[in-house]
Amino acid sequence: MLDQDTLLNALRTVNDPELNVNVIDLGLVYSVQARDDQVDVDMTLTTPACPAGPEILRNAVAALEAVPGVAKANVRLVMSPPWSPDRMSEAARDELGYF
Repeated sequence: MLDQDTLLNALRTVNDPELNVNVIDLGLVYSVQARDDQVDVDMTLTTPACPAGPEILRNAVAALEAVPGVAKANVRLVMSPPWSPDRMSEAARDELGYF
């Protein structure tokens, strides 16, 4: 069984290149489900037209598939519920100067 903390830590290596903050602290990841050797992730972007979206999704797949035991990462882009700054961690708020 794949460890949830290991998967979340892998996703913490994926940064939004425009904000230089990882997708977990930004609150972009809505769910991470492991089953056998596959991982299913639902995540969003800060805006529907985010120009870095394809890069973020590719990097999320690559980070997860680099975890030992993960054969396939299925990262699904969802826009509901829409992202808001309220989803950010305190660390992300501090880094971005958002109060």
